Amino acid sequence: MEFFTFEIDNQLAGERLDLAVTALMPDLTRARVQKLILAGHVLVNNVERKANYRVREGEKVDITIPTVKASPLQAQAIPLEILYEDKSLLVINKPKGMVVHPAAGHTGGTLVNALLHHCQDLSGIGGEARPGIVHRLDKDTSGVIVIAKNDQAHTELAKQFKQHSVTREYVAIVHGRLTTKQGTINAAIARHPQERKKMAVTQSERGRWAVTHFKVLELFKDYTYLALRLETGRTHQIRVHLSSIGHPVVGDPVYGHKKQKFKLQGQALHARLLGFFHPIDGHYLEFHSEPPTEFQELLDELRKM
Repeated sequence: MEFFTFEIDNQLAGERLDLAVTALMPDLTRARVQKLILAGHVLVNNVERKANYRVREGEKVDITIPTVKASPLQAQAIPLEILYEDKSLLVINKPKGMVVHPAAGHTGGTLVNALLHHCQDLSGIGGEARPGIVHRLDKDTSGVIVIAKNDQAHTELAKQFKQHSVTREYVAIVHGRLTTKQGTINAAIARHPQERKKMAVTQSERGRWAVTHFKVLELFKDYTYLALRLETGRTHQIRVHLSSIGHPVVGDPVYGHKKQKFKLQGQALHARLLGFFHPIDGHYLEFHSEPPTEFQELLDELRKM
């Protein structure tokens, strides 16, 4: 645990508390400072204040930096396909079948376990169970995912996801032949009213706005190969949206057909492209990965039917 004491000078007088502390301790991000204030680790003249409190000249600011808890998660030497890496972020091509972060029933073998072995400088904003995780992919969805190595990168990347400025393109094989070459599914999504592990399209006020754009890449006898662009990123969004229009993803065990003609391990859904602005220097980055072998073999089989 570390302790710091500062006195507000005339240059910082009138500034918000969170901004003043960030200026006094430039090694801390504003997000980190706000968390410290919320937790009561920042005192102004021995009194807890909110982040938007306007500091005054001569006031004493005491800051306590708690000792970082060691993650209880086990680092595991799991191979990773790394598409890009620098001191701020890591871009991975996640394999199908890998859970992103530990949860009930999945305490090991996750992407987080692999990341802890690969690098020790992951951001802590996501909590002990989700170090570095800015966004996620479902267990049986393969493809490109970005990881933050520090809190500043995490904060900036999360902001881009929240502002929907990240480019995300998926490919999927769905049941049925779509009658239009391209289109948009604009339907709010909420937790399923009866089955709590599922999501569903809803018209109620509790639903969250969700938009998925699709384009037909190839038509088969009873199936369609699609490219999909996400405007939002709700839980199970693509799977729920496609199921709602009568074209569920092939192999989807939750929103798809109960009986499958093909022996797939999970849904035929792949995150093919991810584009975003570098969280530190601002230049645009874009990463691609082709669908896994199982996905490609299914396409080849459909072309022969």
